[in-house]
Amino acid sequence: MDADKRRTLIVGAGPVGLSAARLMQEKGIPFVVIESQAELADDLRASTFHPPTLEMLDTLGAGAPLIAEGLIGRTWQIRMHPSGEKALFDLAAIAGDTAHPYRLQCTQSTLCRILLAQVRQRGGDVRMGTAVTAVEQDDAGVRVTATRPDGSTEVFEGGWLIGADGARSVVRGAVATSFEGKTYPETTILATTRFPFEEHLPDLSNVNYVWKDAGTFSLLRLPGLWRCSLYPDGDETIDDAVQPASIARKLQEIAPSDTPHVVDEIRPYRIHMRIVDRYRNGRILLAGDAAHLNSPSGGMGMNGGIHDAFELVNTLEQVIDGASPDLLDRYGRRRRPIAEAEILKQADRNRSRMQERDPARRREMLTELQAIAADPDRARDHLLRTSMITGLRRASEIA
Repeated sequence: MDADKRRTLIVGAGPVGLSAARLMQEKGIPFVVIESQAELADDLRASTFHPPTLEMLDTLGAGAPLIAEGLIGRTWQIRMHPSGEKALFDLAAIAGDTAHPYRLQCTQSTLCRILLAQVRQRGGDVRMGTAVTAVEQDDAGVRVTATRPDGSTEVFEGGWLIGADGARSVVRGAVATSFEGKTYPETTILATTRFPFEEHLPDLSNVNYVWKDAGTFSLLRLPGLWRCSLYPDGDETIDDAVQPASIARKLQEIAPSDTPHVVDEIRPYRIHMRIVDRYRNGRILLAGDAAHLNSPSGGMGMNGGIHDAFELVNTLEQVIDGASPDLLDRYGRRRRPIAEAEILKQADRNRSRMQERDPARRREMLTELQAIAADPDRARDHLLRTSMITGLRRASEIA
């Protein structure tokens, strides 16, 4: 494999792969992005951007255009329904720790569109509709075989390969020997609506995790849209729960109204918690969902993947400039433990809290959360962790 040893192959044109590509452009590292889909996905996936992610995107010139298309949320809350009792967390408590003391609510697809446009404007090589079928490496480099949109085969060669190809990663098998974890028993039903919940439920934040009688739901606000996470009631089957009549009933329970809750999209999905045993095998490395999957509660999956991309590219730059390839093991040492402790486990705790059904236990948790929110020091510590700043600080200390 005598291709340019500095060239990096990036499989996946999601937020992780495109962030890596843009950062490589800033650093002058040659690359090609290989994406199986012909067009960028436009469905609702991740929708929360945390402060350190916005700071990273600022360095790429992508932060400002993303913020311009999103909603700034300076608070988020855990809430009882229908009483409206809540624990309210105000990110002003971390204003001294970040240039962006808020959560940004904006679709993942918006970021991908911004990044892809920037990559292409700067002459980046992006191959859409090109599906990877085989991955190889030797001491000299890596080789990827892919199928083009016309059905023909193309071989890409380079010095390094980043697998940023998501939950169904093709590259994962060339790196990891296990992808252990679990699949949660419940099915989440995403329903999107333009109904103005903010006019019917007092003091909502843009991000709201809510307990209701014998159940739970969440309301996340996007520009012109509310994203509602709902669940089957009691013995209700998934097939019944996704029917428009069931969704309408659940939305009426949240905010009774004579005006119908017009629903744009209904999508059921299962949630996983899994992580690979290693992030690197020789010249092939994993990032984002290819390496770890977690509950979306807390909005840390996409953000963690972008953090992976920055750590990986910054480390790879040093190796390309002459450092030992063994330095890439530091990427795994920094990112895997943080993903496990600060992303997967924290998201798991968030999910378990909202799945709690015992009223007394809920009351205990709400009271404790209210006490944290009311104590400036505890609130700051809590917000640093839930905003992913603590995890990044811990990672940076790992040699």
